Amino acid sequence: MHKKVAHITNTMEIKLSSKPKSPIVIEGFPGIGLIGTITTEFLIKHLNAKPIGFIWSEELLPIAAVHDSKIVQPLEVYYAEKENIVIIHALSDVRGLEWKISQAVKDLCKMLNAKEVISIEGIMSREATNNAFFITSDQKKRKLFEKLNINPLKEGIIIGVTAALMLKDSDVNTTGVFVETHTKMPDSKSAARVIEVLDGYLNLKVDFKPLLAAAEEFEKKLKELIDQTKQTIEHKKDDKTLNYMG
Repeated sequence: MHKKVAHITNTMEIKLSSKPKSPIVIEGFPGIGLIGTITTEFLIKHLNAKPIGFIWSEELLPIAAVHDSKIVQPLEVYYAEKENIVIIHALSDVRGLEWKISQAVKDLCKMLNAKEVISIEGIMSREATNNAFFITSDQKKRKLFEKLNINPLKEGIIIGVTAALMLKDSDVNTTGVFVETHTKMPDSKSAARVIEVLDGYLNLKVDFKPLLAAAEEFEKKLKELIDQTKQTIEHKKDDKTLNYMG
């Protein structure tokens, strides 16, 4: 298909090679426990989703991840055709860009006439309970979550791109799926709990044991990536330019 490009006024740019019609959009950005990042990685593998584009800006940290000898965009967009699900997968540190990226996500949803955007996020807990919660203003969806024995989030703090999305007025139907995590490090068990919730909510037919094993493997790789990223950031100069010369 011909490449479709949308220029975003907030310096974010959306580039798509195809334009799915009325999909469900799932977003997961780095946050507490890296729940969103691990969850979207699960979904991409399980649904055999293919990359169809990315969200790009010169304000993103210039660090390129390499997977299977291919460059992975910091904010890549994938599509699972059978399920008609678009997945936004983020590896880049987006701190300071939350409002701009949330606007880009909204613009992407409008471009695709998305049925719903599902936001994935971790919330800090002192205990390793892995309890899951939801937020939705749709009564039908609320009843569906309640049938799955998932409680509404009554108290808590939401941060990052997900918080920015929920604070902005939007015509897009937004649903939040949250899970408690007791660690700031990658938490594969809590992410697996989100997958279980999404399986019931979207009928994805997930085989949990292989996914949990894959989560633990991805967790190790993600920790290595975090360590490499931290080492790179430590070499940044005070003027925020990277020192490539060591």
